[in-house]
Amino acid sequence: MAMPQNSTTENGFCFAQTLDFSRPSPPPGETGRTFEAPGGRRACGTPLSNGTASSGVPSPSDSCAEPLCSPTPGEEETQFDEGIKYVSADGEELACGWGGFTPSCLQLFNTSKGVLFFLCVASFLQGMTVNGFINTVITSIERRFDLRSYQSGLIASSYDIAACVCLTFVSYFGGNGHKPRWLGWGVLVMGLGSLLFALPHFTTGRYEARSAAEVGICGGNQSLPCARAASSLSSYRFVFMLGQFLHGMGATPLYTLGVTYLDENVKTNYSPVYIAVFYTAAILGPAAGYLVGGMFLNIYTEIGREIDITPENTLWVGAWWIGFLGAGAASLLISVPILGYPHRLPGSQRYIVMRVSEAHQLKDGSHKKASDPDFGKTVKDLPRSVLLLLKNPTFIFLCLAGATEATLIAGMSTFGPKFLESQFSLSASEAATFFGYLVVPAGGGGTFLGGFLVNKFKLRCSGIIKLCLLCTVSSLLAIFIFFIHCPNMPMAGVTQMYEGSALPGGRLNLTAACNAECGCLQETYSPVCGSDDIMYYSPCHAGCKKVSENLRNGKKVYHECSCIDKTFLPGDAEAGKCTSSCARRPLLLFFVFVVILFTFLSSIPALTATLRCVSDRQRSFALGIQWIVVRTLGGIPGPIAFGSMIDKSCLLWQDQCGEQGSCYVYQNSAMSRYTLIAGLVYKVLGTTFFLVACLLYKPPPPESAPGSSDTSENGNCDLQEHKPSLRAEGDI
Repeated sequence: MAMPQNSTTENGFCFAQTLDFSRPSPPPGETGRTFEAPGGRRACGTPLSNGTASSGVPSPSDSCAEPLCSPTPGEEETQFDEGIKYVSADGEELACGWGGFTPSCLQLFNTSKGVLFFLCVASFLQGMTVNGFINTVITSIERRFDLRSYQSGLIASSYDIAACVCLTFVSYFGGNGHKPRWLGWGVLVMGLGSLLFALPHFTTGRYEARSAAEVGICGGNQSLPCARAASSLSSYRFVFMLGQFLHGMGATPLYTLGVTYLDENVKTNYSPVYIAVFYTAAILGPAAGYLVGGMFLNIYTEIGREIDITPENTLWVGAWWIGFLGAGAASLLISVPILGYPHRLPGSQRYIVMRVSEAHQLKDGSHKKASDPDFGKTVKDLPRSVLLLLKNPTFIFLCLAGATEATLIAGMSTFGPKFLESQFSLSASEAATFFGYLVVPAGGGGTFLGGFLVNKFKLRCSGIIKLCLLCTVSSLLAIFIFFIHCPNMPMAGVTQMYEGSALPGGRLNLTAACNAECGCLQETYSPVCGSDDIMYYSPCHAGCKKVSENLRNGKKVYHECSCIDKTFLPGDAEAGKCTSSCARRPLLLFFVFVVILFTFLSSIPALTATLRCVSDRQRSFALGIQWIVVRTLGGIPGPIAFGSMIDKSCLLWQDQCGEQGSCYVYQNSAMSRYTLIAGLVYKVLGTTFFLVACLLYKPPPPESAPGSSDTSENGNCDLQEHKPSLRAEGDI
């Protein structure tokens, strides 16, 4: 296949100016093997333009382009036997390994696909731990260590606080340093944070739950939970906060330096696909965390100990710590190969010189300062770097749009399971598992599809921002589904009177003539479903006097319940909530799927647009600043904003010895209404920010883009077929 020719240039690259990559001749005794094949084509074995030796193995990102040379049979094995040494143009070692240990077998992984695999594993572990396990086990940790809701909120926020503290330092100095080393040490610190998070399980005594079957029934031994001595276990929250802080520190390089390292080592048009695969792994991580974490919560925290309470019991504490042990050990292992990667991959220099700048053009021309090779290597350039980014309106509005999307994502990940739990009357573990099944195809598929579309249609920066705008408008329209909701399951004393009439003024009245003599306590919340399809606050509030176990499903069944209508049915009740038969369930789930899909569909295009609207030397730092804005304006306040709005729809609050605790029962209509309001506000803001970013973007003039006259979008016009004037020599 003939390579396209550039009629306006004299060199082998599609650039308007001549590039000189000349190097001194190799010393005597070394073989440069630089010669030209017939027809002007560079023969196999010729070092690449950056001094890296070609082994005849095409780069993983060249799958759609013709290889620069085709190996002869057996050449690949011969060259590896000779022990090729990968060296950059400035003499830097480009082999994969640790120090002087660089065996030839490791060089098979010294490719963009190899580093993508290890970074995907790292992002999967980070997502599974921080966004999956934490959200799944937070209720169990509260129960086990006597934590209040605001204390568990501080634990969750410690991750974002650590990220905000470290982002500027890591993105600025790591962006100009050895990125794989920053990444490897970050993953190692993240693994230590996971192990530290699981430590309190092994340093505390056994968890003792009130397991007597008679507790909670009418006339049973009712004991006040607040009569216990004050517990000192709540001080373990500082250990959890430190573990989360290490999670935040370790994950900081992953989504700044990891993205730019991938972007620098593949062709421009393949970059969105690589980044999409990387972020898809990060999205699948939380989904796996919800699923696996839900499975672990069905195992009692004291493994091997016999207990007669079930996961449906409010006193149950699952094995929350297993996931953190596994994720921590895996993170420590995966950090080792990441630490072995070179500063840049062999052959990446050709992608750098082929790159066409799409940076936003400032009126005063100050954006050209970032092109200086010495810019950004010292602390004194930090204020100037920040100023250049602040003067870039496209970058600023992309950051603000990312913050609004992050607010919705943080709100959905935190309160999505709670929304499903309330609307469809599910248990906490069922809702977490259900939400995981929803996020896998919608979030993961949307993330990958976004990068695929950018690559498929070969979109430039302005086209990418328009794609983000289209996705945001689509999800904005789907948000209106929250106009509908599933009705609350009837609950005696909460949504209706015991006789079936509505509660006057929405006031609670858990006491009735049928349970007045039972001495029921409001502190003991253990919902049961009566045979009349009405839920009751507890077996005691249903007036139940006896208990047995259903051999079919293992749930407790309560008998002789005086508050349950026995006209046509036996007065029995089963532990747990009544099953919802909402006819609107499929419609709600479909449009929630659409909202998640289009929200994640814009994530990779928005990230790609951010990388392209700034200069090459500022990419890592720009991602760091963007993450600070996204976390400060979106990730941290997002759950707080959603949580405060959802709490307004609470019908039944937990009573902790006279103090208000968490919410037991929400009013579904109010929850949908407040979710609609929050979704509309943030989606309208996101649409506005993407629109302004698109209108203010000023691309470089066509003549300033090297080789733009005849260069294809695929970047295939890198070498001329018949007249290569660019020669380089390498060390073998």
